[in-house]
Amino acid sequence: MDGRTLIGRVVAPIGVAMALYHMWVIAMGPPQAMIFRGIHLAFALALVLLIYPLAEKNGNRRFIWLDAIMFAVAALSLGHLFINLDYFINRIIYIDDLKPLDVVASIGLIVVILDCTRRVIGWALPITALVFMAHALFVTRVDPLTLLDQLYMTTEGIFGSTLGVSAAYVMIFVLFGAFMERTGTGKLFMDFALALTGRQAGGPGKVAVVSSSLFGTISGSAVANVMVDGPITIPLMKRTGFKPSFAAAVESVASTGGQIMPPIMGAAAFVMAEFLAVPYSSVVLWALIPALLYYVACFGAVHFEAKRRGLLGLPAHEVPRMISVLKERGHLFIPVAVILGGMFAGYSAPLCALAGTLACFPVALMRANTRQGLRGEMVWDALQDGARNTLAVALACACAGLVIGSITLTGLGITFTNWVVGLSQDSLLLALVLTAVAGIILGMGMPTTPAYIVMVSLMVPAIMKLGVIEPAAHMFAFYFAILSAITPPVALAVYAAASLAKANIWEAGWAAVRTGAAGFIVPFMFVYEPALLAIGEWPDILHAAASATIGCLALAAGLYGYLIRPALMWERALLVAGALCLIKPGLVTDLVGLGLIAVVFVTQKTIARNLQPDS
Repeated sequence: MDGRTLIGRVVAPIGVAMALYHMWVIAMGPPQAMIFRGIHLAFALALVLLIYPLAEKNGNRRFIWLDAIMFAVAALSLGHLFINLDYFINRIIYIDDLKPLDVVASIGLIVVILDCTRRVIGWALPITALVFMAHALFVTRVDPLTLLDQLYMTTEGIFGSTLGVSAAYVMIFVLFGAFMERTGTGKLFMDFALALTGRQAGGPGKVAVVSSSLFGTISGSAVANVMVDGPITIPLMKRTGFKPSFAAAVESVASTGGQIMPPIMGAAAFVMAEFLAVPYSSVVLWALIPALLYYVACFGAVHFEAKRRGLLGLPAHEVPRMISVLKERGHLFIPVAVILGGMFAGYSAPLCALAGTLACFPVALMRANTRQGLRGEMVWDALQDGARNTLAVALACACAGLVIGSITLTGLGITFTNWVVGLSQDSLLLALVLTAVAGIILGMGMPTTPAYIVMVSLMVPAIMKLGVIEPAAHMFAFYFAILSAITPPVALAVYAAASLAKANIWEAGWAAVRTGAAGFIVPFMFVYEPALLAIGEWPDILHAAASATIGCLALAAGLYGYLIRPALMWERALLVAGALCLIKPGLVTDLVGLGLIAVVFVTQKTIARNLQPDS
C-alpha cells in the first residue's frame, strides 16, 4: 500500500468524524466556546496536513518529517488548551504572565495556521496576517507576550467569533450542500432552469442565470459554481450564437451572485450575523431585494444582448416541460423548504440546516427516479465532502482571527477610520468609493470571508461615522468583497469560466464587468436608500424596489443597445442617464429617470422602423 492510499484511508474517517461531531453539537448543544472552536480547528488542521502534504507538493520525502512536526505542534498547542481549559478561563488577560508552555504553544499554533492557510488558499491572507502582526510589534510597539496573549489565550484572536462562525454555521451549511449534490439536486436545478427559460430569446444564457443562482444557494463559492454549472451552460450559449467571452461573462457573473442570493448565502453572511448580533434570517431579509436586483440586471443583459444579435432559444425537443420536471424531481426542493420553514418559525439557522441535511436522503428515496443510483456509501461520501469543502473557510477564519486580534489590540481600526474620513473630506460618496476599491483589492487576493472581515475592521467604521446605518455598511462591504471575483485583473470566477469557454481572459473580464454593472451600483443604492434592505415602511420598500428594478433593466438596455428595438447612441445615453436617476433615491430623480426612459420607449414604439442598430 503506497503512502497516498494510506493517507486516503485516514482522511476519510477523520472527515466523517468532523461532520458527525458538528451534527451532534448542533443537536445536543455546543461545549464551551474555546473547546468547540478548538476541536473544529483541530479537525481542519489535521485534514489540511494530510490532504495538502509538503512531501507530495515538493517531491521530496524529507518534507514528511516537517509535516510530522506540524502535526505534533498542532497537537501540543490545542492539547494544551483542551487539558488546561480552567487555566485559560480563570487567568486575567494582560495581567497574568504567560508560562513557557503558553509561549511555545501560541507561537507554534500561529505558525501552523499560517502554513496551513497558505496550503489551502495561497499566500495572500497569511501575508496579510503577518503584516498586521508586524505592525503591532514594530510600529505600535506592543509587547510580544501581550500579542501572544491576545491571539492564543483569549477568544479575541484565533479562537474568536470568526472561527466560531465557521464551526457553528458554515460547516453544517456546507454539509447540507454536499448532501444536496449527492442526491441529484443539481439535475433538478438545471432542468428547472431549462424548463423556465430555455425556449426564450437567448435561452441558454438565461438558463445560466437561473441555474447558477440556484447552485449558488448550496455552494457559496463563485468558482465552484462556475465549474459545476459552466460545462453545461457555456457550450449551450456558444451553440446558440453568443460570443465565447460573453458566455464566460454571463456564467461568472451569475455564479458570483450565488453568494448574495438567499436563502443560503456565502460564509461571510453568517459572519455578518455574528458581528451584528442578529439572527441569520435578518441578513437574509436585508439581502433579498439587492440580490434580486443583481439577477434582474444580469437576466436583462442576456435578454437585450440576445435580442440585439437576433439569437433564439433552444429547440422545443431539448427543453423539458416544467410539469414533468416538478413531477419527477420537484420533491428534492423539500430540504430547502425545511430550512426556510424552520428559520421563519424562529429556530436557529444551524438547527434548520441540520434538519434539511437529514431530510436529503429520505426525500430522494421518495420516488423511483431519484432513488435510482442512491447507495448507502453516498452518505459516507457526502460527510467526507462536507468536511473537505469546509477547510478553506475554517483556515481562513482562523487566520483572519490573527488579523482581528492584532487590529483590536493596536487600535488600528480607529486610526484607519479617522484616516478614511479625513481623506474623503467628510464626503460619503468618496468614502464609499474608497471602501469599494479596498473590497475589490482585498477580494482579489483572498476569499470573500476574510476580505469582508478585514473591511469590517478597517473600512466599515469609517462609512458608519459618516452616517451609514450599520446593516447597510456591512452589506456594502460584503458585496464588494464578493464582486472581486468578476473584476479584472484578478477575477477568479472569470478565469474559470473563460477556460471553459476558450475565451480571451481580458475580453471575458470586461464583458463580466458590463454584464454585472448593476452589481457595482446596487450597494450604493441601498446605502442611500435603506428601504432596499427591507428596512422601513412597506410602501417605501415597494416604491424603492420598483424604481430600482426599472433602473437596473434600463441600465442593461443602455449598455447593450436594445430596448424594444436596437437603440441609437443618444437613446442608449438617455437609458443610462435614466437608470442612474432611478438609482438615486428621491421623488424628483425618480420622475426624471422615468421621463428619460419613457422618451426612449415611446420613440422606439413609434418611429423605430426607421432606426438602424448602432453596432
